[in-house]
Amino acid sequence: MSKRNLTLLTDLYELTMMQGYFHEKDANELVIFDAFYRSNPDGNGFAIMAGLEQVIEYIENLHFEPEDLEYLKSTGLFGDDFLEYLSGFRFTGDIYAIPEGSVIFPREPLVKVIAPIMQAQLIETALLNIINHQSLIATKTSRIVHAAHGDGVMEFGLRRAQGPDAGIYGARAAMIAGCIGTSNVLCGQMFDVPVKGTHAHSWIMSFPDELTAFRAYARLYPTACILLVDTYDTLKSGIPHAIQVFKEMREAGIPLSFYGIRMDSGDLAYLSKEAKKMLDAEGFTDAVISASNDLDEHLITSLKNQGATINSWGVGTNLITSKDCPSFGGVYKLAAVMDRETKKFIPKIKLSENSEKITNPGDKTIYRVYSRESRKIIADLICLTGEAFDENHSMLLFDPLETWKKTLLAPGTYTLRELPVQVFKNGRCIYHSPKVMDIQKYCKAELDTLWDETKRLVNPHEVHVDLSHELWHMKAQLLDSYHFE
Repeated sequence: MSKRNLTLLTDLYELTMMQGYFHEKDANELVIFDAFYRSNPDGNGFAIMAGLEQVIEYIENLHFEPEDLEYLKSTGLFGDDFLEYLSGFRFTGDIYAIPEGSVIFPREPLVKVIAPIMQAQLIETALLNIINHQSLIATKTSRIVHAAHGDGVMEFGLRRAQGPDAGIYGARAAMIAGCIGTSNVLCGQMFDVPVKGTHAHSWIMSFPDELTAFRAYARLYPTACILLVDTYDTLKSGIPHAIQVFKEMREAGIPLSFYGIRMDSGDLAYLSKEAKKMLDAEGFTDAVISASNDLDEHLITSLKNQGATINSWGVGTNLITSKDCPSFGGVYKLAAVMDRETKKFIPKIKLSENSEKITNPGDKTIYRVYSRESRKIIADLICLTGEAFDENHSMLLFDPLETWKKTLLAPGTYTLRELPVQVFKNGRCIYHSPKVMDIQKYCKAELDTLWDETKRLVNPHEVHVDLSHELWHMKAQLLDSYHFE
């Protein structure tokens, strides 16, 4: 990201609207945009926020190079006065965001941009591109890690990712959501995350025989000796030869600190159970039994239900592409415009016949409501910035659509945490992005605040995202004001 100028990574209409604002409005008119999503991917009970560090890098590097301006001029769409304005373009606004690794839910602002309308409009496309992609892959990964029930999950998807960026930043998102390592060496270098891998079938095939190949690999990597056993015949050749090498290592006094087998084909449930019997019979009870081959959360769950003895999972295509749900669906909507005279924000709302597409107006923030006893999430509350709540008073939560559904929280039974943090102030980044492995620890703690019912892979319990009474009342008034006879 830091080596590329992504300023033109935008949809054309962002620039044509900017030129329209430049000529028809006050280019410095202050506005608020919210980035949010409408439904959880994969039918999940939640999503995972990811990509903020790359958004920061993008914002910090926003500028138009001379060749960018020449290209825009060549389209015939933009005037010299507007292009002159772009030549000195920089972001000068404020940004608030939910930190990476956070558990997130539909309709709540993940990123809030307060900036002159020209600036806020330009960053829409790239911001959504980055947040949508990494949040999608992080959410998919969280499902796979959950299905593995504590077994290690390795990200192996680079060769199947949709291009280098998707491979690099998808692996980053996967690490945030709980993978123990990635095969992507560049991701490892860029983000200081563990890289893992064994060898391919070509390694075995390049030697005169399987046993020779295994012995050579064990000599090279005695402390990370995971042998791929399905090149020729898993049960009759691969596993017996692996066991022979492990015996030779043991007899030579080489500590078997991390060793085992990997299978990439066949009936993984049956083969793993047979492999476990064979390894245990020779005293290799702590050997890793790793599997790959088009795995996802559903296949891992099925294999576990069949009694598979696999304890390490290499997941590639279905993780890095989120194959069964390939998009996140985040959107970016105008929420308020500052009145030039009063210097107060005027709330704006988008209407739709689909109630889910009606936006929440105004300058907002989010409070997460926890049970004081269990520390589990009760609900999220979207409210207007500046609203105050007292945990020593009762709190009434209600469904913003089916308002008769209410929950009254007694004083002292709940706690509150404001989710968004300020990332940019007057165009300057004031937020330090944690390292990926630190974000992973935070993400694990976040997942621990969910009830098990919300983490179900199928038909999870919904965590409610409610509106404060003040915000709900403002929204209702705006809806009424747009009622046409």
